[in-house]
Amino acid sequence: MEELKKIRNLYRTITDFETKLEKEIGVNLNEGLLLYNLEKNGRLSSGEISQLLELMLSNTSKVLKASEQKGLIHRILGNIDKRQMYFSLTPKGNETLEKLKKGDFSISEFQ
Repeated sequence: MEELKKIRNLYRTITDFETKLEKEIGVNLNEGLLLYNLEKNGRLSSGEISQLLELMLSNTSKVLKASEQKGLIHRILGNIDKRQMYFSLTPKGNETLEKLKKGDFSISEFQ
């Protein structure tokens, strides 16, 4: 039973952290990780993003759609195969990522 309490407390900590992140920066954890990975790797396909974020493709699609609607990323057609889509940061995405980097997000405040 003690293990269940620890797991619940961890879950609450993560939920509280993500709530603060969304309130202060406007992104959730997966969107923040997406921005970080796009900055680090340049343009990426949805399959590459799925692997880097360790998400299923359906969840990756949701993160991409939400990030695109927020104006954080944009789609780029592949040079060779026009059916291939790539994603990269917009200026707003870069600004948001800089806010994330400068943010004061300490897990200890939630424990």
